[in-house]
Amino acid sequence: MAVTLHALSELAALPFDAVIDVRSPSEYAEDHIPGAINLPVLDDAERARVGTIYVRQSRFLARRIGAALIARNAAAHLEGALADRPAGWRPLVCCWRGGQRSGAFALILREVGWRAETLAGGWRAYRRLVQQMLYVDPVPAQIVLIDGNTGTAKTEVLGHLPGLGVPAIDLEGLANHRGSLFGARPGGQPSQKAFESGLAAALAAAVPGRPVAVEAESARIGARTLPPSLWRAMRAAPRIEIVAPPAARAGYLLRAYGDVLADPARLGSALAALAPFHPRERIARWRALAAAGDVAPLAAELIAQHYDP
Repeated sequence: MAVTLHALSELAALPFDAVIDVRSPSEYAEDHIPGAINLPVLDDAERARVGTIYVRQSRFLARRIGAALIARNAAAHLEGALADRPAGWRPLVCCWRGGQRSGAFALILREVGWRAETLAGGWRAYRRLVQQMLYVDPVPAQIVLIDGNTGTAKTEVLGHLPGLGVPAIDLEGLANHRGSLFGARPGGQPSQKAFESGLAAALAAAVPGRPVAVEAESARIGARTLPPSLWRAMRAAPRIEIVAPPAARAGYLLRAYGDVLADPARLGSALAALAPFHPRERIARWRALAAAGDVAPLAAELIAQHYDP
């Protein structure tokens, strides 16, 4: 039996022990339901092979070869990732559009004795709900912005709020980027779709009408773009501004960006990217300070001459 989702908020209430995404690794990497585990029934090469046979040779041949591959991969999952699942385990199985891949794997799981069901419409149906929430519908929560100049520890303050009973959404955490030329983090950024999935899940968990704290950002965080519904809500939201003296802000930047300061090549590259905005002599001075490891005056000058203006 297929389960139909009408809203993202229904995901948390579904009576399943796990969501299994059986799409290929590259499909899963681009985007997936948050928390879903990837147990592909066809890897990327196998999926391409079956698809080519389906289009150029024979639908029957593609299905026969695909069934053999799915059975082989399903056996590996049963003996590996699923070997310790108990008798009463209940998974929800998802593929691209809720078709043959999820149906075939769910059938095998049911034959084992597990109460497996599929997601109607698969990932595409889930993605439509994400788009509806972030591109069409108004944001259900009351957004409150945590604002302040660079170095006022907005992200750190935001991280403390849930422990005080105030819901918060860490946009920089979801985008895996600190929102500046110096802000790249290990692992790189998620795809735009994956960023939106994380954001939609956070908004779906919010109580309608209740305040949710969000850091004031521009419309882009690194290479990721804030979707229209959230951006409209942020532009209209009330702001709580954090104010701190320049010396304290510079000291915070030295702590928060310690990973960048410890990598001379990365720091030099980031400073070079500021060249369109500053005189050549200033960029040369900053690069000289960085090369000498004299990062305290560098942080102070970046605040006074780049960020604050």
